[in-house]
Amino acid sequence: MKNGTVSVFGEAIESTAKERAHLIKLLQDSQKEYLSYVENVSEAQWNWKPGQDRWSVGETAEHILLAEGRLFSAMERAVAAPPNPDWEKSTAGKAELLERALLDRSHKAVSPESIRPQGLSKAEVIRRFKEARAKTIKFVQDTQLPLKEHNSEHPFPVFKTLNAYQWLLYIPLHNLRHDQQIAEVKATPGYPSKLSSV
Repeated sequence: MKNGTVSVFGEAIESTAKERAHLIKLLQDSQKEYLSYVENVSEAQWNWKPGQDRWSVGETAEHILLAEGRLFSAMERAVAAPPNPDWEKSTAGKAELLERALLDRSHKAVSPESIRPQGLSKAEVIRRFKEARAKTIKFVQDTQLPLKEHNSEHPFPVFKTLNAYQWLLYIPLHNLRHDQQIAEVKATPGYPSKLSSV
């Protein structure tokens, strides 16, 4: 028996507890890093773009927020679907693939239109991000659902099918990917200093 159900040797429970703890830590750590990168920037720093085709700190921060909602909805679609009896085969190795693909910024991806930044204010982005992350963490802490048995399709062929646990894992990994992007913007020559942008 798998994921949240009792096995003879208790292996499923132990595995699920470890995975849940790992996921919660990733969610908390990525939130802490994100907030440390954005909470104390000035308006000039928030809006400065390193190039015409590059996002600002603010746009990247908003994209992280919007993506969290979309990814959480994908997880909800997965758990609303009937359990997939072939879930082990269809989602094997995908957690490791997500980690490799999302944390490697040398491979760029085009953001879907629905999660492209629309110009929300810094205060609005941070407020909504904190609310969304609290909702995600609470779900992971409270759920008793057999997350791995429920799958839904990913629009990128490289991922194809993800289970609900993997959709949740996607959230902090995507967050960390774009935290790297925020750090890159801040390290770009011309990024406003705190003193010059007050």
